[in-house]
Amino acid sequence: MKLVLTHGYFLADDSKELEIMRPYPTLGLLYISSYLKAEGKDVSIVDSTFLSKDEWKAELVKLQPKMVAFYSNLMTKLNILELNHWIKSTLSNTVTLVGGPDVTYNIDHYLNAGFDFTVSGEGEQTVLELSTAVEEQTSVSEIQGIAYKSAEGEIILNEARTKIKELETLPFPDRGSIPIEKYLDVWKTHHGKRTLNISTQRGCPYTCKWCSTAVYGQSYRRNDPERVVAEILDLKARFDVEALWFVDDVFTVSHKWIADLHAAFQRNNLTIAFECITRAERLNATVLQQLKEMGCFRIWIGAESGSQRIIDRMDRRVSLETVQATMQQTRALGMEAGTFIMVGYPGEELEDIQQTMEHIKACNPHLLTITKAYPIKGTGLYTEIENDITTVLDWQKSTDRDIRFSLPYSNKFYNYSIRYLVNGWLAHRDQSLKHRLKSRAALALMKWSK
Repeated sequence: MKLVLTHGYFLADDSKELEIMRPYPTLGLLYISSYLKAEGKDVSIVDSTFLSKDEWKAELVKLQPKMVAFYSNLMTKLNILELNHWIKSTLSNTVTLVGGPDVTYNIDHYLNAGFDFTVSGEGEQTVLELSTAVEEQTSVSEIQGIAYKSAEGEIILNEARTKIKELETLPFPDRGSIPIEKYLDVWKTHHGKRTLNISTQRGCPYTCKWCSTAVYGQSYRRNDPERVVAEILDLKARFDVEALWFVDDVFTVSHKWIADLHAAFQRNNLTIAFECITRAERLNATVLQQLKEMGCFRIWIGAESGSQRIIDRMDRRVSLETVQATMQQTRALGMEAGTFIMVGYPGEELEDIQQTMEHIKACNPHLLTITKAYPIKGTGLYTEIENDITTVLDWQKSTDRDIRFSLPYSNKFYNYSIRYLVNGWLAHRDQSLKHRLKSRAALALMKWSK
């Protein structure tokens, strides 16, 4: 039975990504593909990243799959709904299923939109068991992690999928089954190094209210350091990879694991350029030095706000002083420091945003990413503002990013606040008079729109 894995992301339609050109393969599907192939399944990945929708459809027509499994997130949801509708009208005997972070708390919506099954949690074992059941026409009632409709139209939720404890039992992601050279060429052309993404952990033990744990849960499972090094050596040997992006939520959550990884790098005479994300309090002088020696050139350190009051409301469990000191330590060792800021969090006032500006200056990051807060279903933030939602949305035509809730200021205020913070950061970083004036103008407009 032919099974297709796909994700519905089209680079050509993403104007923001076309500006920065940092595309990565969808690792979740690559893990599922290698797992299924190891069990003898006939699997193809239709990687939509460098395709048009017409080219994607042509691939599906050529393959004539019995089953298509989609990976869905906030960016791809609307495309996936459209593509599933096309499958149901064109390849009418094809069974479709959907998993990913957008699915767990929207099961009824996806099933009502025409999918035959939803997958919640990790997908390797679930898709294997489900594909076998479809192929052999046996019952799906005991398969963990799926939902579906009965003959009477009732939504049936099976038992939750048990998490995979030993990640080293999983095969390496099936990178050879996608146009990997296209990703590498893009990175080499635009950023100077052949770069790929790699995962070493699943789950996150922290409880930040705005963050979704829909797939891996609030857990912490880590690949063996020797296994991580083996995967890196494989990437270098097979694909001539020159740099890596560790996608883990908190790369340095375990100092012992980092020390073991550092030792494994040394035993294998390995260094490779990489960047990672972590939390400020999970860094210290020793860990920073180990990261530097392994090849780390950039660390993204979450801040989210420069107001301790707002950080505490987010349940971030970190102090501003720790974030600022760690950013400076990172810079002092010659590594770039990047950070994330969120505006429009419930309870945030003008004074909090002004404090965030001072915080950014104290951190002095090389890179800064700013977003306006939006509530993802299933998060603590969503629960907190659910009764204050002001928009009535058609689920099949919108995403959680479109949700609006009661805030003290207008949308214009928050748009001006982003301009204020970005230009203030650039003025401080580059000593730019132009950006200083733009930041002051944005602050004046913030106060006016207030």
